[in-house]
Amino acid sequence: MSTDPDQIRVEIEALLADLPAAHAPGADVEAIAVRLEEAHDLLVQALESVERGQVSGGA
Repeated sequence: MSTDPDQIRVEIEALLADLPAAHAPGADVEAIAVRLEEAHDLLVQALESVERGQVSGGA
């Protein structure tokens, strides 16, 4: 997992790029929720990678 903020931003933007607004007519709320969960998971993994790097780097 990359800890580079720019790379993470690119990955998040790619996940969210084609999402319609939740209130848009015909919006698939379940699909939106799945994509948002994927983005959340990516952010959690990035934070965990940073924490692991700080722990091992500071030891």
